[in-house]
Amino acid sequence: MRILYGVAAFLAASHSVVVVVVVAAAETPQQRQYMAWPSTEPASANQKLPSYRHPKYRPDRKRANAVKQAFRISWDGYYKHAFPHDSLRPVSNSFEDDRNGWGASAVDAFSTALIMGEHKIIDQILRYIPDINFNHTDSEVSLFETTIRYLGGLLSAYDLLTGPLKPRFDYSTHQTSLILHQAVRLADNLKVAFDTPTGIPDNDLFFSPPRKKGSTSNGLATAGTLVLEWTRLSDLTGDPQYARLAQKAEKYLLHPKNPAMGEPFPGLLGSSLNLDTGLFEDGAGGWGGGTDSFYEYLIKMYVYDPSRFSVYRDRWVLAADSSIRYLTSHPTTRPDLTFLAMWRNRTLHYFSEHLACFSGGNFILGGLTLDSPAYLGLGLDLVAGCRATYTGTLTGIGPEIFQWQDNTAPLNASNNSPPPAHQKLMYSRAGFWVTNGGYQLRPEVIESYYYAYRATGHQKYQEWVWEAFLAVNATCRVGSGYSSLMDVNLPEGGGWTDFQESFWFAEVMKYAYLVFAEEAPWQVKAGLENRFVFNTEAHPIRVAGGTEKYGGWRG
Repeated sequence: MRILYGVAAFLAASHSVVVVVVVAAAETPQQRQYMAWPSTEPASANQKLPSYRHPKYRPDRKRANAVKQAFRISWDGYYKHAFPHDSLRPVSNSFEDDRNGWGASAVDAFSTALIMGEHKIIDQILRYIPDINFNHTDSEVSLFETTIRYLGGLLSAYDLLTGPLKPRFDYSTHQTSLILHQAVRLADNLKVAFDTPTGIPDNDLFFSPPRKKGSTSNGLATAGTLVLEWTRLSDLTGDPQYARLAQKAEKYLLHPKNPAMGEPFPGLLGSSLNLDTGLFEDGAGGWGGGTDSFYEYLIKMYVYDPSRFSVYRDRWVLAADSSIRYLTSHPTTRPDLTFLAMWRNRTLHYFSEHLACFSGGNFILGGLTLDSPAYLGLGLDLVAGCRATYTGTLTGIGPEIFQWQDNTAPLNASNNSPPPAHQKLMYSRAGFWVTNGGYQLRPEVIESYYYAYRATGHQKYQEWVWEAFLAVNATCRVGSGYSSLMDVNLPEGGGWTDFQESFWFAEVMKYAYLVFAEEAPWQVKAGLENRFVFNTEAHPIRVAGGTEKYGGWRG
């Protein structure tokens, strides 16, 4: 799940910075190594797959059960002190309705509970789903957050219970149909967002009755991370309106109208679009918060249905190739590490975020899907770089935002500043320094470990997940659940924020569990036979070609 933070902060801060170095020229040797690898043309179904397509996995029941126990602790605290509100405050044993009071943690936990086989929790959530009043809320509604958490969670549960898990659970057709009914009800209230001159949605809504707030712009991620869920809803219901709405908005992102501003590098876009004109309002971006999941969904839509979404694949390839050519960066003190820089127009800025660490997994998925060792190799390098942000802090957990000095840009450039004096020692050792030490129970590093493990079968990625899980369990466990931290580079994380994010259930717990779990239809496949694709909240969505086309689950 991608909470918007990085690009917005970057835009606000960078207006006062005078930048003297523009980077858009020759590749470094490390960049050339990726560009020299084989073609990114997708492999055919009949093509003989390379050896990395057949990794051997080693399930670990003891560790999987340890993750399940953490899930149960989190759920029990939420159910006792916060349900049916959105989120638990584990220190004060209270709650917060940060996502409209519809029970965000329950819906986010649903697909994870199903995958783990937690029958009691599944029963509790399934009984609750029909009671959610999606017609009313007293707070502002985010189209993006509501789509990825609630709509994605409902569609995923429906796909699982009518698909591979149908034989395991004795639920009636009526019970499961109510899940889809609630998804339709929610989407029907949200669809007013698309009523703009361009069809690019207003992300900010009010309900009772549904209406737009009246925004003049929308972000790249908030507009570009709807198409999977809304297309899936159309495919399940046979009603094309939902897919048409999301795909119409997406066209402005796939084909920018003002690329001179909005597309500084081929395939790499700005962060804000005007709702009236469809024009980009800036040329700043990155693989971090505010823009990240747009790129994530380009390749995932192709996984979802190659026959309909080849243009999405092509745009992902364009963005991936530009990232290799222009964005890959290596710290002066640790040139063995690889990060992706942010950009403003064609000027690079050498900082990144925990949120951006999903990119390793996304490149790995792209490499597997398109049979490209180049993308797979960069993905694995990005995974290793993000692991360094964990092992380099006092708690063993990565920070919200970190920075480094690029080893090829001039060291006296205003966009390539050295670390502050009090962090020079850390930078010399770790290859980065911390600019925001918070930890909001984020999943992206463990998520990318998961993709690395599924691509290679290498046990070291299981060890890295276990290492991260132990660090988070040791530092974030408090009161009736788990809490976000103030500063990962201080003893005990600098204290707790007293907040357990709903995506802790959906993402951190799920990815940590799946690395140690048995083979299953929803697991990412190293070959060309993925049956599910994870939305950005880690809810597994069944790929097209299931019940919506063939009338039954293809096990």
